Amino acid sequence: MERHAMAMKINEGKMNDYRRKLGEIWPDLTAFLNNSHIRNFSIWNAESLIFVYCECEDGMTLSAEAQAEKDRLTEKMADTFTWISTPGEDMRLMYHNFGIVRESKELIRHRMFMTKLKPGCEEEYKARHDVLVEQRNGIPDPGPDSNFSIWSAGGYIFGYNEIDTTME
Repeated sequence: MERHAMAMKINEGKMNDYRRKLGEIWPDLTAFLNNSHIRNFSIWNAESLIFVYCECEDGMTLSAEAQAEKDRLTEKMADTFTWISTPGEDMRLMYHNFGIVRESKELIRHRMFMTKLKPGCEEEYKARHDVLVEQRNGIPDPGPDSNFSIWSAGGYIFGYNEIDTTME
């Protein structure tokens, strides 16, 4: 399974417009996600920051028709936000502990966080988390936390985590 993330910042005074436009395109967006086999699509916001997370099959690429639909939906909202991440590219994966992937999300509680990094700290942050990945030595974490990832773009970090509520 591939994991993808992107981030935006809502333009000053545009949060209500963003929410309204998202509601307007929601039926088309969910149809696009279903047709493209994109799962576990989540949109989170904290103040003016928006973090989007989704999953798809390994190596999946969008057809030209699906890409055109994605572009059309994005364009309908483009005046409400500014990209933090680079459109069409994954944000930098700073940390991952994917652990046991739970295909059924019914008993999962999702958690996320967003924060601004201090200037010049991105590489140190990445190095510290690389040590944690190495210490696991490829062994999946069977604990209640799974699919934990931290992404970076534009001086921010965005974290996503799933918690198996049957193990809390």
